[in-house]
Amino acid sequence: MNTFRPKIFRIKSNYQPFLIVFSLLFIITGCGELDKSDQPKQVTETSLKEAFQNEFLIGTALNENQIFEIDSLAIKLVKKEFNSITPENCMKWMFMEPEKGKFDFDTSDRFVAFGKKNKMFVIGHNLVWHSQLAAWVPTIESPEELSGNLHNHIKTIVEHYKGKIDGWDVVNEALNEDGTLRNSIFYEKLGDRYLVDAFKWAQEYDPNVELYYNDYNMCNPEKRSGAIELVKLLQQNGAKIDGIGMQGHWNLEEPSLKEIETSIEEYAALGIKVMITELDITVLPNPWDLEGAEVSQNYENSAAMNPYPNELPDSVALRLAKRYSDIFQLFKKHSDKISRVTFWGVNDGQSWLNGWPIKGRTNYPLPFNRNNRPKSAYDSIIQVSRDTIL
Repeated sequence: MNTFRPKIFRIKSNYQPFLIVFSLLFIITGCGELDKSDQPKQVTETSLKEAFQNEFLIGTALNENQIFEIDSLAIKLVKKEFNSITPENCMKWMFMEPEKGKFDFDTSDRFVAFGKKNKMFVIGHNLVWHSQLAAWVPTIESPEELSGNLHNHIKTIVEHYKGKIDGWDVVNEALNEDGTLRNSIFYEKLGDRYLVDAFKWAQEYDPNVELYYNDYNMCNPEKRSGAIELVKLLQQNGAKIDGIGMQGHWNLEEPSLKEIETSIEEYAALGIKVMITELDITVLPNPWDLEGAEVSQNYENSAAMNPYPNELPDSVALRLAKRYSDIFQLFKKHSDKISRVTFWGVNDGQSWLNGWPIKGRTNYPLPFNRNNRPKSAYDSIIQVSRDTIL
């Protein structure tokens, strides 16, 4: 059998320096020029979920394009950076039970399957909320009928996902800003008993799932006091509650780090987990009579209210990065109390803050830009994971 032997060409030593330089130039230029505008400011060797794997889960909210894996670039980012997911909309009452007794699990099933396939901690959001109800719910007049429908809604959904959902936002946004209970249809007709019933029913139909209360402006002293009383009401009536979700719809200045820290400590003192949910930092001015994150509020657009329609100035980007750095230093300091930090959206383009409380604005509240590229805010968060927190 003949064996092919390649002829070896030997290079004279006086040509070697030239060839080394030539080879380096070829490597640098021969593969095509990189689009520098799309590159992160700092190339990191890790991801958010890896950076904080010893502290807490890092989550994000998925929209339908991501749930059905239509947005392939965002899906690649989700798989790399996050180990927990929350549905942005598909599990709210108007989508889950649009007609009385008729449930639609198509989108939510895809959401749960995506999370399980990628070994993520899956959050169900939510079972009871005064907003985004199906149109038929507010027409119910009888307290007995409303209680029966609430029971059936929770039973059907929790049983359907038993063993597949890791944690449920059982009740969402039940408090006013002064800490009193919101006069929703549930409170109006059922009183505070609906809170106890909702948590007990969720526990009954999946005893192993974690159960949470979730709300915004949870750092404000009056609302914090109300939330603490709500948790105590559940505990004193034998209802299981595993954690409280502090929605992080914050801005560049407020709430203060002290307010955030006090809230984390006081909620943890109840013997429950603390989660930072729906985290995003608006960089835009808000109407100064704005109240929390109540989705029904709306205001008119103007140039003053939409100051960065094309891009975020470097000075503001640096402020955003510093704000995220300060907040994550605090989270890391209290990682013994915090089980999860979830961003409300994958990238800036997905954020609900582009349309709330003023439609048509351009906001930049997340660590990833509209092209799914990491921003300086991302780099600042990663850096926190490497720093020693005193």
